[in-house]
Amino acid sequence: MSTSTERTATTAVDPEALRAEVRSKYAEVATNPTGGFHFHTGRALARRLNYPPEILDDLPDDAVASFAGVGNPFAAAPVPRGSHVLDLGSGGGFDCFVAGRLVGPSGKVTGVDMTPEMVARARAAATSIGATNVEFREGILEELPLDDGSVDIVISNGVLNLVADKQQVFGEAHRVLRPGGVLQFADIAVGREVPESARCDIGLWTDCIAGGRSVDEWCDLIGGAGFDELAVGTAVDAFGGAAGEDRARSFEVFSHTFRGRRH
Repeated sequence: MSTSTERTATTAVDPEALRAEVRSKYAEVATNPTGGFHFHTGRALARRLNYPPEILDDLPDDAVASFAGVGNPFAAAPVPRGSHVLDLGSGGGFDCFVAGRLVGPSGKVTGVDMTPEMVARARAAATSIGATNVEFREGILEELPLDDGSVDIVISNGVLNLVADKQQVFGEAHRVLRPGGVLQFADIAVGREVPESARCDIGLWTDCIAGGRSVDEWCDLIGGAGFDELAVGTAVDAFGGAAGEDRARSFEVFSHTFRGRRH
């Protein structure tokens, strides 16, 4: 095992304390999406990340306002109609609603999120827009509430950097995917190594820095979980112009899409 993989296998932050802080911050995003955050949110962010305008413009504000991703996981590869898509850390549901349009009425989308306020907001939005092929479940990503081999595609957007045990999450993604299924997600990558002292700072975790990994480290984690055919998208400046831009610049933070196929 490489040195970089060994670094990703351990973390100095307490997982339960981290979950509590993440829940608190994203509960605020759910209930007050126009509040000031260190990251961009909502429709303007989705446009910045080049989501399909024919889908984005057709969704009401309730389905878009709490979006807080860092990239566009659908840019990694097309999503076939009829697929079952799982969104890890689905938040207010925006990516699930996009996926729901892509998979069509014969497909299915399941979102899993640990923040009750986000799940409630997503369910309400699904009802209001008639997204009958989209469902939301409350749970943690380290223990996904889905059966083995039950989904075709696993997506995520700016969430995995917020999880302490990334290896466990990638293992769960591998478990719920059918053989030949695809993992494609967007997340931040750091160009400058985060010191161990900073990895203990929960504030740096919730600012989407301390939990970030280099591109090579992300690829080590994905490959180590049993995925192959790895592909990495070009860098995206997700924090440019946001309140957290200076901190992101100090660690050379950019987002990428990552893709791998289950053996």
